[in-house]
Amino acid sequence: MNSRRTAPNSLRSFPHVSVINPPAPPPKERAIIGCILGTAAGDAMGLACEGLSRRRQLKMFPELDGYKLLPGGKGLCSDDTEHTCMLAQSLIATAGRDEPEAMARRFASSFGWRLRFWLLGLPAGIGLATLRAILKLWIGFPPRLSGVFSAGNGPAMRVALIGVCYGDDLPLMRALVRAATRVTHKDPKAERGTLAVALAAHLAATRGDDVAPGEYLDALGRLCGDDAEFMALARSVADSIARGESAESFAASLGCGNGVTGYIYHTVPVALHVWLRRQADYRAAVVETVRLGGDSDTVAAVVGALVGARVGKAGIPAEWLRDLWEWPRTPAWMEALGARVAESCSRGAGGKPLFLNPLTLILRNAIFIPLVLAHGFRRLLPPY
Repeated sequence: MNSRRTAPNSLRSFPHVSVINPPAPPPKERAIIGCILGTAAGDAMGLACEGLSRRRQLKMFPELDGYKLLPGGKGLCSDDTEHTCMLAQSLIATAGRDEPEAMARRFASSFGWRLRFWLLGLPAGIGLATLRAILKLWIGFPPRLSGVFSAGNGPAMRVALIGVCYGDDLPLMRALVRAATRVTHKDPKAERGTLAVALAAHLAATRGDDVAPGEYLDALGRLCGDDAEFMALARSVADSIARGESAESFAASLGCGNGVTGYIYHTVPVALHVWLRRQADYRAAVVETVRLGGDSDTVAAVVGALVGARVGKAGIPAEWLRDLWEWPRTPAWMEALGARVAESCSRGAGGKPLFLNPLTLILRNAIFIPLVLAHGFRRLLPPY
């Protein structure tokens, strides 16, 4: 925990966890690893269904008990997981005990360089706003000026980890979330949505029981109370849950009955709705999210991060982690990454990011892109 801040800036202290045999990871490490792996598994579950309407998805995949991208029920991750891992590497490299804005500037610089080189690896499916922002980085814009005016959901897919790591230090969490958002998206709506995700991740990671919708709404009001539109959306989430509505009905009330869009004021409220109703049931939360259709990989990645922060690696279906054929960012590599993030965060000092050979990333994308294209062509065939 960062020692610079005192109790008034903390929403909730970390729970005590007794030692068992064999030793369990410390609470924060468990939550960080669960958040990263939860992002990856949710992303992979949603990737095969991305862009499909609810009706078409049900026709193509009547059963959704495993990954559908590759034969044999194997799955791969998209940019949602890649950005989360890059953000984790930057948190490792720039952790410190100085003022929030100073750490946020270091973080933004590190993350900006990772985004630059990520683009050189020719990633598939990059969003237009993110592409334009990274090109601005390459021509010399600093990270505080590289973002474009967009309210897309790109930043929401990567910021849950900030809440898990630094949600007990609200000024630092806010500064880091702002930096992680504005490097690509500078619409204030994007920052409101990402703050909401980070706050949810913090509460998910530090509670041993479910977070009540009203409790979350109160905490969110202290962070985003000056934005009437977003707070009205958040209240609509709590009201819908109180009425016993499904995520499908809530999404339809936002105009997303055919699929959740990439607009952050659609993605985040829907993700919060699923999370608040299924906080300890990773499988049910992710499957329900994917079944909503639309931008299913990103919305499921956000939900997976939130529930994963609560349940840890042990709460994610073991077969989903086993069948995640991701490389070189394997599930084991992601788990080691989470442990290193936790160590750096707890020490309050920067460390050495986990090594990843850039040549293997290029090779991975050279394999990934044809696989995604082949899957896209398969989706042109019946059933319609």
